[in-house]
This record gives sequence, C-alpha cells and structure tokens, in this order.
Amino acid sequence: MPELKTLLEQSAARHDHLCPRQVLGIRMGLAGAAKLGLSIPNGDKSLLIIIETDGCFADGIEVATGCTIGHRTLRVEDYGKVAATFVNVHNGRAMRLAPQAEIRQRAQSFAPQETRRYYAQLQAYQELPADQLFCAQEVELNGSVKTLLSRAGARARCEQCGEEILNEREVESGGQVLCRACGGQAYYRVVPSRPEPQLQIEFERV
Repeated sequence: MPELKTLLEQSAARHDHLCPRQVLGIRMGLAGAAKLGLSIPNGDKSLLIIIETDGCFADGIEVATGCTIGHRTLRVEDYGKVAATFVNVHNGRAMRLAPQAEIRQRAQSFAPQETRRYYAQLQAYQELPADQLFCAQEVELNGSVKTLLSRAGARARCEQCGEEILNEREVESGGQVLCRACGGQAYYRVVPSRPEPQLQIEFERV
C-alpha cells in the first residue's frame, strides 16, 4: 500500500495545493479498500468505487486507489455528498463510507492551536484514525454489479435520435429502443434552432 505522504504529494500536484477534501478522498480510498480486503492501487479491476460528488475529493479517491472513470472502475452519482461506496466486483460486497457527522468540530479539537479551521482540518484529516474520520455501512446495490458494469461490445442504436448507446444503457418505451434522453430521462433539453441572421450588404453609391 502506498504511503500517505506520497499520495498527498501526488494529489497536491494536480491542484498546486493540498486541501482538506483531497485528504478525505485519499484517506477514504485507503479505508474503503481495506474494509473489503482489496489491495491498492487496484490493477485488476476487482474494485469499483461509486463516489457521490466530484471535485477535489474525487481526485483524492483516484490517487489513492488507482480507480478511474476511463477504466470504468470509478463512477459519479452526484448526490453532493463527500461519500463513496466501495464494491468488490467478484462477490458484490459493498461498503459505503462517509465522514463522521461532527468531523469538522473534531478536527478543531484535534488541532486547538490552529485558529484557522481550514488548516485544522488539513492536519486532523491526515492524522486522525480512520474510525474517527468515517462511518462505514455495508450496503446492497440497487441492481447487480454485472448489470452496472455491462459487457464489452454491447451496443444499441436509439430509434428516435439515431445515436449509438453503449453498455446496455438503452431503455424500451412504446415498443422502441431508446436512449435515456429520448426515453424521458435527459439531463438536458435541445434548444430549438434559430434562423441564421441575414447579412445586409450596403453598396456604396458612386
């Protein structure tokens, strides 16, 4: 397992600074993998992590575990929470970790000499034992890991917009195979096209 100091340096290099949420991400990545008994950095894709927010926290998780969106071992379900669920892909066991409810106050008590809360958190999150930083719950995913990961080469085409759909993310509606956007689950809406402005050319009178 990589040393905490090394991971902190790697995460800081991505942002030109180190912040408390990066530290939480790193510590949570280490703790979550340990709860499942999986080694990290994870190179065999046996660990899947579902994080509940993006930003610096996500970078900390990625640096600590080696899980990435590109390898399909890191996913974002944006609940706006500094939390993550760690899944053993082989047996489906899942542990969800989140910071203890009073972690900011605990950080201030841990470093009472530091009057700036930011730096108190930065110090405490590095040094507090994991069981004082996080609460952990064993959870079950809504759906199987196999369905979540899908399979290589799975493709479909939306019968409405014509776009390709990967990883079995299509839906059926009214007897049609649709992408989720056309099936009413879009996170965006298409802006109606506007007519191009007509160029007005003025000719100089001779």
